[in-house]
Amino acid sequence: MLKLEHLSWNLPTGEEIIKDIDLTIPDNKLVVVTGPNGGGKTTTAKLIAGIVTPDSGRILLDGEDITDCDITQRARKGIAFAFQQPVRFKGLTVRDLLELASGQPLPEETLCDYLGNVGLCAGEYMDREMNASLSGGEIKRIEIATALARRAKLSIFDEPEAGIDLWSFSRLVDTFEELRERHNGTLLIISHQERILSNADEIVVVSDGTIRQAGPREEILPTLLSDAMTVRCPMGGRKHE
Repeated sequence: MLKLEHLSWNLPTGEEIIKDIDLTIPDNKLVVVTGPNGGGKTTTAKLIAGIVTPDSGRILLDGEDITDCDITQRARKGIAFAFQQPVRFKGLTVRDLLELASGQPLPEETLCDYLGNVGLCAGEYMDREMNASLSGGEIKRIEIATALARRAKLSIFDEPEAGIDLWSFSRLVDTFEELRERHNGTLLIISHQERILSNADEIVVVSDGTIRQAGPREEILPTLLSDAMTVRCPMGGRKHE
């Protein structure tokens, strides 16, 4: 279980971005974090992963205080993070990256499974180098595959739908559903996509650096859909996008 206690973080200018967040993320659940752009979703995820350090508050993983642990230490404790804009690793092949993530050599069948889950043909990609020859969407899907290969205790995905085509997105959602059904660790997904939200166990709404709502999907999603309809069709159906 992951717990955030009175978590706050400011920009170097002093502007408060995360404001006294309290949140409990249970084990073996699919938790979707949503909310308006600029509301603090990605910053919250980076605080959990150890990419940035909170100015105050604590982060507890299974009761252990990991607030002062860096990203490498947290990775060793079972936290994986997939960036919204993935980095490139010149000199490494896709196979190398997946095996590094897994911590062991992988047979081709397993490589096929990981890459197939994100809509890539293993035969075409496993021996390609992680360089500029790959498109942004391809890099994105490969990074998601490496997060799956980690089989982490907590896997964080920052807008996994960004930069991938509709077919690959559909396959990715199916993968999240399969992982959820197998209770294969906790999945924390930052997303605005209704299909991902519809498969969540719990939904957390982050806005203006605070938790606006948090709870079971059955309670939170109807209010989000109702709010969206109100914005789209106010005053008898006039649309304002």
